[in-house]
Amino acid sequence: MLALLPLPSSNRPRPVVDLLKRTTWDSIAVLQSYLSHYKSNSLKLTTTQKTCYIKKMVGGKWWCFGDRDDVGDLDPILLVSGVGGTILNSKPKSWFGVTTRVWVRILLADLEFRKRVWSLYNPDTGYAEALDDSSDIVVPQDDHGLYAIDILDPSFWIKCLHVTDVYHFHDMIDMLVKCGYKKGTTLFGFGYDFRQSNRIDQAMDGLKEKLETAYKTSGGRKVNLISHSMGGLLVSCFISLHSDVFSKYVKKWITIATPFQGAPGCINDSLLTGLQFVEGLESYFFVSRWSMHQLLVECPSIYEMLPNPEFKWKKQPEIVVWRNYSENGEDSVKLETYDPSGSVKLFVEALKDNELEYNKKTIPLPFNSSIYEWASTTRKMLNSVQLPEGIAFYNIYGTSMETPFDVCYGSETDPIKDPSEICHTLPEYSYVDGDGTVPAESAMADGFAAIERAGIPGAHRALLRDETVFLYLRKWLGIEEQTSTRVKTSKIVHVGST
Repeated sequence: MLALLPLPSSNRPRPVVDLLKRTTWDSIAVLQSYLSHYKSNSLKLTTTQKTCYIKKMVGGKWWCFGDRDDVGDLDPILLVSGVGGTILNSKPKSWFGVTTRVWVRILLADLEFRKRVWSLYNPDTGYAEALDDSSDIVVPQDDHGLYAIDILDPSFWIKCLHVTDVYHFHDMIDMLVKCGYKKGTTLFGFGYDFRQSNRIDQAMDGLKEKLETAYKTSGGRKVNLISHSMGGLLVSCFISLHSDVFSKYVKKWITIATPFQGAPGCINDSLLTGLQFVEGLESYFFVSRWSMHQLLVECPSIYEMLPNPEFKWKKQPEIVVWRNYSENGEDSVKLETYDPSGSVKLFVEALKDNELEYNKKTIPLPFNSSIYEWASTTRKMLNSVQLPEGIAFYNIYGTSMETPFDVCYGSETDPIKDPSEICHTLPEYSYVDGDGTVPAESAMADGFAAIERAGIPGAHRALLRDETVFLYLRKWLGIEEQTSTRVKTSKIVHVGST
C-alpha cells in the first residue's frame, strides 16, 4: 500500500531523504510525482535533492531513483578494465571472412584461442603479435566502449545461464545507469588488448582518446576514472607518460583491486604452469591452463605484474622447489628458494624446453628475456610515478580471501628432477590476505596520497559486482548522502573487520 506524501506549500524544497527515512515506498511513481511537483513550480533542485537513495536493501539491490533525463550535474565516468577483462575479436585482414570473438568465449574456446590468439613478442616493435598472420586482434568499440567490458561472452546461452565469471562490469554499468548516467554522454568504457604492455603506444593513445571524448561529450566536465586490476597499472603508466593530459581531463581516480606491487603467487605460477580464468564446470569448456600458459609466456603485461623486487614486503615472496640431485650414484633432496630477483634464473631453467605446435611447425617459447627487460623498465616507471596535484585518488582492495603468495613445486618425497618438469606440475601455495588474486599488501601500496582506502571482503573479479563497493563508489562520486553507518570516513577502512 502506498504511503502518500503531502506536497510542500513553500518554495523551499523539503529534503526527500528525510521523507524516505520515515516512509515506506512501494512505487517509484510516487517519488517521481513528488519531484515533478518541484519542476512544475520552477524550483531549482541540487543533485542531492534530485538523486536520492532508499536506505535499505530492496530485492538484494541498492536502488537509485532520480530525474534520469537531467544529467547536467553528473561528471562523466570512464571504466577501465584489467587483464582478461576485455572482449577480443579476430578480424580478417582481407575483405572476405567473418570477425570472430576469440576472448572471451565458452564454446570452442580452446580451439579458437590456439588458432587466433597465440602470439609471439616482437622486440623491435614491443608488441605481442598473433601467429595467425591472416587476421588482427581488435577490441570492439560498440556502445561507447562499454560492450567490450560488460558481459565478456555475450552469447545467448551464457546470458541464459548467467555465468557470473564473465559478467565483468555489467552490474556496475547497470548501477550507474540507474543513478542517472547515460551511455555515450556521461558513461564510457575503455577496453584494450591486454596481451600488450601497459605502457605501449596503442593503449596510451587509446586511453587519451577516450578521456578526450568523455570530456568533450559531457561539455567540458572532467572525468572520473574507475579502473580494475591491471587497469590501475595502465592508468599509472599513462600518468607517468602523459601527466599533463591526465591533469587536464581527470577529476577523480578510483581504483579497484590493483596489483600495484605485483601479484606474486598468481603471476609467478602463470609463467611456469599457466592460468585458469574460470572455475568449476565451465572450465571444461574454456581455454585450458596449458593453452593459456603458452600465451602468457609471450605477454609483456604479465611480466609487468611480477612481484616488485624493490618493494619492502612484510615477507619476501618466494618460489620454492624441492630438487632431486644425483651425485656418485646417490640421490639427495634439497629445498631451493628464489626471491623476486632470483626467480629469473628459475624461469630460464624451467622454460628452456618449452615449445608449441602451430600449423605443423614447432615454435620455441623459452622465458623471454627481451620482455623481462621491457617489463623492468615499466616497473621503474611505476615505482616513480607521481599523482598530479588536484586529482582525488581512492583505492578499494579486496580482503578476507586466501591469496597465493609463495609457490612450491615438488615435495620432499616427490622432488623435481629437472626444472622443465615444473611446467607440468601443479603448485602448492602459501596464502596471505587479499582478494584471491592480489594480496591486500600489494593492492594497498599505491604510493599515492589517497583521500580514502577501503578494504572490502571479496574476490578479485567479484568486487566489480559487490554492493559494498557500489556504496563506496556512490559516496566518492558524490551521488549519495554520506549518512550510511557502514561507510567510515577514516583514510583506511577495513569493511567487515572487527
